[in-house]
Amino acid sequence: MPNVKTPRRGSKGHWPRRRTNRIYPTLNTFPETDKPKIMGFAGYKASMTHAIVFDNRKGSLTFGQEISTPVTVLDCPPLKIVGLRTYKNTTDGLKVISESLVKEVPKELSRKMKVGNFKTEEKIANMEKKLGDVSKVRLIVATQPQLSGVKKKRPEVFELEIGGKDAKEKFEFAKSMLNKEFTAKDFVKEGELIDVVSVTRGQGTQGPVKRFHIRIQVRHAKKKLRHVGSLGQERPGKVRPTVPQAGQLGFFRRTEVNKRVLKIGDAGEEVTPKSGFINYGVVKGNYILLEGSVPGTNRRLIMMRPAIRPGRLKFNLPEVREVAK
Repeated sequence: MPNVKTPRRGSKGHWPRRRTNRIYPTLNTFPETDKPKIMGFAGYKASMTHAIVFDNRKGSLTFGQEISTPVTVLDCPPLKIVGLRTYKNTTDGLKVISESLVKEVPKELSRKMKVGNFKTEEKIANMEKKLGDVSKVRLIVATQPQLSGVKKKRPEVFELEIGGKDAKEKFEFAKSMLNKEFTAKDFVKEGELIDVVSVTRGQGTQGPVKRFHIRIQVRHAKKKLRHVGSLGQERPGKVRPTVPQAGQLGFFRRTEVNKRVLKIGDAGEEVTPKSGFINYGVVKGNYILLEGSVPGTNRRLIMMRPAIRPGRLKFNLPEVREVAK
């Protein structure tokens, strides 16, 4: 039989492979928009299942039929907006000009920050005086895990950028959103494409066969099987980083683009099995159904943003007939 050869596993675009610093990622790159809007959202990965969807894509071999497609259920409780922050561009990158927090910070955030009077009105007035230097405006938001199936008390705190071109419009929009809740329906609509950013499942230290899918050696190769055949040429006298060796696998920050939103709902019992999702529990409220898979394990926080390169292909409004429970 001929030798079965497979392409090398893993992209050199992600190198070196090392563990990420935090279990939930940050959003740094966003598409450009004309009007001010919040350019991100976050939800907890509940599980994967499959849904019966009516195929309305013209030209598809199954056009006009009901097909089964894999979907990912994201538990998306509203995000609480607790502050705003302004930045300016410098030769050394973005620098913080000022920030302001709301007066009534949720008690759950007392584990993350001091709760008290932050002189919100005075700081906002000082921000308005320095709008000429502002290049980016971001909101400080906090998750509400008590409204989800995740059994935890400490919320995650991160920043979401305000899209737009005029700094004054972005600042006024951010100021109007202070101390409000931001829901999944405010972020995206059914049928649109989004990008997901998350941390993959950690697998610890693994060998080169599992890490790079190299060929298993015959028994004559130094009496070893699962090792790389050669560490490289004689000159230069060093091992190049391109040589597949053992090391960290998983717990990487990864981005997957163009995930289609099939459904957005506010009744979690529509997608939750009677016994709940394995290793997660029950989706209590708002949820998002994404077509396909999402990196990471259950209960992991998934960051979302509008599609940064959606392509020319346009989708009709999806018709979800049934979600498997």
